[in-house]
Amino acid sequence: MGEKILTTEDLINFEAKVAELFNKSKIRAPIHLSSGGEEKLIEIFSSINRDDFVFTTWRSHYHALLKGIPQEMLLAEILNGNSISLNFPEFNFYSSAIAGTHMPLAVGLAYALKLQNSRSKVWCFVGDMTSESGIASSSIKYSARQDLPITFVIEDNNLSVCSDTRKVWNSEKLFYADFPHNNVIAYKYKNKYPHAGAGIRVQF
Repeated sequence: MGEKILTTEDLINFEAKVAELFNKSKIRAPIHLSSGGEEKLIEIFSSINRDDFVFTTWRSHYHALLKGIPQEMLLAEILNGNSISLNFPEFNFYSSAIAGTHMPLAVGLAYALKLQNSRSKVWCFVGDMTSESGIASSSIKYSARQDLPITFVIEDNNLSVCSDTRKVWNSEKLFYADFPHNNVIAYKYKNKYPHAGAGIRVQF
């Protein structure tokens, strides 16, 4: 997205820096770090254009970097306590710290883009547990039936905080796996970091 093409190493090094700052109490607000799946995300973002919109969750550092947001700008927002609610309108980038709430907003924008005959698309990232929720089902189904310019990306680490998603739903296959439309893609990853924080300093 930006002038510099980010690598897996770039992403990993950024999160390591954020983790270090957090554990040194330089970041005094919640953070949710990513690891694993870097190559898949780089592949996905190679299809996301500068004028496309990204809506995502509280775990969004990788998404922000790959959307072209400069590292120094992103880090400044994280240091200001906004890690889990990063919003950069100038980059068409929005995130929410409340599970699923960004999905209908993404759908609404996709509907508007369709009415405007815009060439821009919406990309909506969501976790595997949220993908089982009613708000996700309605958003995905409505978008498919209305043929909206939106792609939902399910980031599947099989966890909701510390709960096994498939055990919770008593099913080896989640909703998105059987969805008969092409507006959903998914990838699996395993995060080395805990759900929140960086594994050393107690957060909350």
